[in-house]
This record gives sequence, structure tokens and C-alpha cells, in this order.
Amino acid sequence: MNFTMIELKTEAAIATITFNRPDKRNAMSDDMRSEFIHALELVSADKAIKALVLTGAGKGFCAGGDISGMQRRMDAPAGEVGFNGWHRQQRVHHTQALLHNMPKPVIAAVNGAASGLGADTALACDFIIASEWANFSWSYIHRGIVPDGGGMYFLPRRVGLPKAKELIFTGRKVDIDEALALGLVDRKTSAERLLADAQAWAVELGKGSATALALSKTILNQSFELTAQQVFAQGSQAQGICYTSTEHRESVQAFLAKSAAKE
Repeated sequence: MNFTMIELKTEAAIATITFNRPDKRNAMSDDMRSEFIHALELVSADKAIKALVLTGAGKGFCAGGDISGMQRRMDAPAGEVGFNGWHRQQRVHHTQALLHNMPKPVIAAVNGAASGLGADTALACDFIIASEWANFSWSYIHRGIVPDGGGMYFLPRRVGLPKAKELIFTGRKVDIDEALALGLVDRKTSAERLLADAQAWAVELGKGSATALALSKTILNQSFELTAQQVFAQGSQAQGICYTSTEHRESVQAFLAKSAAKE
């Protein structure tokens, strides 16, 4: 696939996906979503890539769903609206699941406004670093719809249930300092340093065993829904896999050799 609405670059084992519709504030169209899905699948499958940074070109991170898609939805025959909407939701959820379940660290580098689906997309990442120009809003309520990109799942886990309700019920804008205070954003940096700082953080996060990291992330992503016994059970299975991994064997051999040299 030739990418026209996103950019995918890899350097020093770190992939960077950039939403590249700055004239539309990187609003997510159906075609852009298809490119995004393909890029996420490529990054997920490439074992040489240790982490992913997601950002936006221009002044915005992502303005949410493209208005042209909303217009097509309004113009569809009444008997097709429901099924068309269901089909679109499957694509949205597939995209967010690919991002959330990526078997390596994912950092959203939010350079500007992240609205609606854009805010949900940032939340689907493991970590969020943002510039002084960043802001977030779950503006779905202003269009008479509910957050459909995972916001109703991710946002309460970031800021707590009452605050998530307030942000979703009002759709108000959250500036960078409030976002940082709420725990919505993990780190703040300057616009000039944003991408470099995000990529440096990605290098740090991706240094460890890819096997252990992927398995840990899979369990942690479910930990709020699982019992302690289930987490222990999944951890036991994951550990059994780690025992057989090349990373574990090499690290133990290196540790033993270092210990022997000191004796």
C-alpha cells in the first residue's frame, strides 16, 4: 500500500507513524483509517521494531472523524444507516484494538488538538507525551453521539470514573496543564522537543526483552477485569514462555558469566 494520508518511518528500531492531513487537522477518513490499519499491522509484525511513536503533522494531532464521513452517513437511505454504521464501527474498533494490543510500547506524541476519536486514539496508546499546544476533548456529545474509539473504556482508567463522566458529558476542552494534573498526560515537553523526546522515551521503553514486554503488556491490559487468581495464572503461563526465550537464556548466561568472573 502506498501511504498518502499517513507517514511511516523507522529509525534505530523505533517506528513513527504520523497522521498527515494537516489541512484537515488530521481528521480520520475511511481511506486514512485503511492506511493506519495497514501501518499498524506492519509495525506489529516487524520484530526489528521495538516501539512505536504516534503523532500528527501540522498544528493538530487528530480532529476526530472526518466530516465527509458524517455527511455520507446522513445522506444514506434510512434503511441502510444502521448497517452502515455497524460496519463502520467494526473498522473503528479493529483499528483501536490494533493500537491498544500492539505487542510493543506505544507512545502518543500529541502536538496539538486531540478531539473526539483523536483523543480516544491517544488514550489507546500506552503513554502520552504532549507539547504546550496540546489539548484534549471528548466532543462527541456535541454531535449527539457517544465516544466510539474506546474513550468510555480508557478514560476512566486514566482519570477516574467521575471525572471521565464530566469530560464526556460536557465535551469541554482540557488544556495541557489540566491534562497533566489529571494524569491524562504522562509527560509534558516543548513543541520543538516533542518528537525527539517521544522517540528517546520509546528507545528506553523498548530496550528490554520483546517477549517479556509483549506478554506483560497483554496481561496488564486486562488486569482491571481479571481476578488476582487469573492474573497469577496468566503470569505463570507467560513466565513459562519467557523461560524458553532467547532473551532470557542469553541474559542469564551473561549474568552467570559476570558473577563467575568476580569470584
